[in-house]
Amino acid sequence: MQKKLKEIAEIVGGELIGNGDIKITGLNSIDTARAGDLTFADEKHVAEAKNCAASAVIIPKNFTGEIPKNSIKSAEPKIAFAKLMEIFKPQIKIPAGISSQAYIGNNTKIAPTAKIMAFAYIDDNAEISDGAIIYPHTYIGQNAKIGKDTIIYSSVTIREYCEIGARCVIHASAVIGADGFGFTTKNGVHTKVPQIGNVIVEDDVEIGAHVGIDRAAMGSTVIGHGTKIDNLVHIAHNCKIGANCLIVALTGISGSTIVGDNVTFGGQTGTVGHIKIGGHSVYAGRSGITKNMPEGFFGSGFPVQPHNDWLRSQAAIQKIPDLMKKIRQLEDTISNLNKSKGGS
Repeated sequence: MQKKLKEIAEIVGGELIGNGDIKITGLNSIDTARAGDLTFADEKHVAEAKNCAASAVIIPKNFTGEIPKNSIKSAEPKIAFAKLMEIFKPQIKIPAGISSQAYIGNNTKIAPTAKIMAFAYIDDNAEISDGAIIYPHTYIGQNAKIGKDTIIYSSVTIREYCEIGARCVIHASAVIGADGFGFTTKNGVHTKVPQIGNVIVEDDVEIGAHVGIDRAAMGSTVIGHGTKIDNLVHIAHNCKIGANCLIVALTGISGSTIVGDNVTFGGQTGTVGHIKIGGHSVYAGRSGITKNMPEGFFGSGFPVQPHNDWLRSQAAIQKIPDLMKKIRQLEDTISNLNKSKGGS
């Protein structure tokens, strides 16, 4: 893949500065760029870009300093660069059609443009839509539905009756639709409660490797459209996750939690179950959410509190050793005064 710099400027809608006829053959970071590469820099890193080996750089539109080299000015360099990465990414060739080494059950509906690779298992009555790609060692359960242009990577399990929307990406070893953790207990014996619901993953969702999303006890566990889930996340039964959420690795969301739209959970965040978390909120890593939360909240800590309050408490904790030292000094002073009075 190669493109002239002026072609790239047109693609990202940027302002070309310098020689538009130079050929760009790859994309790279500032630290590892070589001749022929294009990189990008925010305002803090333009000086580094000036001295790197890249042939050209995307810089902020409002940058007024010395232009480091052949450049493209963009209002959002990072987003422009991401768009180019989609164009320059290495292409993977996947055979068309259904591999003779795949298992296809009875009464399945597989679109002609779907690609089913070797050792995939498509169970009875499953539906695979146009452009979907199913990688090896994937299990698509009975009556499950896979939407248009969705990619299911190796060793993913999509259990029975679960529904995956269009243009989703599900990474290796994720499990969609495992039984929710439901038991009754009597006389010290735990008895399983059948989990008869499903999971619905709406359009444009990305699910990371080794994610577990449990099927509902009844009804549906729902992942809203556009939500992105990092690796090693667990979402329990009957959760409703809103649209365009970001859920970072090692987060655990307990059963029947309702999450609004555009919520970000930092890594290792955890919630109790049966609560509502308002939309347009951010929870820093390792937050513990133990109650209903309002919209537009920025929280940290366990139990979660407003982020600025948490910062103040953390700053105070750092002062505890000095405070303890001062207390000991005061205790010694008082003790010496008491001894002095007693001896007079």
